[in-house]
Amino acid sequence: MSASSRLKSSDDGHYQPQFRVASDRACGFEALLRWTHPTRGTISPAQFIPLAEETGAILPLGEWVLREACREAARWALPLGIAVNLSIAQLQQADLCDVVGAVLKETGLKADRLELEVTESLFLKGSARAQETLRDLKALGVRISMDDFGTGYSSLATLEAFPFDKIKIDRSFVWQIGVTSKGGAIVRAILSLGESLDIPVIAEGVETEAQLTFLRQHGCAEIQGYLRGKPQPIDSYRALVDLDRDLEVA
Repeated sequence: MSASSRLKSSDDGHYQPQFRVASDRACGFEALLRWTHPTRGTISPAQFIPLAEETGAILPLGEWVLREACREAARWALPLGIAVNLSIAQLQQADLCDVVGAVLKETGLKADRLELEVTESLFLKGSARAQETLRDLKALGVRISMDDFGTGYSSLATLEAFPFDKIKIDRSFVWQIGVTSKGGAIVRAILSLGESLDIPVIAEGVETEAQLTFLRQHGCAEIQGYLRGKPQPIDSYRALVDLDRDLEVA
């Protein structure tokens, strides 16, 4: 059995809800990969993703995550968004646009419901080719967001180079809200930048009501974090995707 097959046979898709701050209603989910080892239990993506990259399993694994996430989202009664992370290997894949287009056609998911997340470092490593690929994906109708914003070395230049649909504030800044003055200042600056560029901002890693209050006061559009929902199998969130009503999420 190949490394790819061994990894994929043990993986498990989890989903974390995203909420609009103004209405406190679910607006989408991020698909997150978890790997349950038969003897070691749950293994962190920080451990097995590098392994997948080394063994060449990352491409089939990434395509599997994309297909399963789109297939799942297409079943929801509500047209919520679904966010999927792209790896550097996928972004360098010559036929990535063909793969994404085929998955959308196969699953029946509307392109504008799919959001592909790329980190700034990934975007910079791919350079001109990465930008061209991302522009081709946008031409399909897919949305592109910058993940972990603020952790790179040239975030502003990256925003200038590509028309992102969303900025995601890294959790390392969000947890500092109310803890350090610099953390709050950075978050305010990112929110102000997003407003100036007319790019919605989502904050990840939101864990407290105090953080949510701060983000609401400063115009954050969306949040994601344990305060509103942990990464879990989608069955734990059936009420959110199947019923058009407000719900508290543990």
